[in-house]
Amino acid sequence: MTDTVALRLLIQKSGLKYKYIAQVLGITPYALQRKIDNYNEFKVSEVDSLCDLLGISLVQKDQIFFSKS
Repeated sequence: MTDTVALRLLIQKSGLKYKYIAQVLGITPYALQRKIDNYNEFKVSEVDSLCDLLGISLVQKDQIFFSKS
């Protein structure tokens, strides 16, 4: 389950728009929103791309995308 609050904060700090992030991931902005809100799961390739795009460390990656709460 994705830590929605932490991911939204990182996106906000990056200054990138959801539309651009979705384009980089090869999905629609609506699909990105649903994944952030935990209605759908991120693919591993999407997680990797997001981490590269937002500069997310391995520790943050585990905390944001693989938390059990």
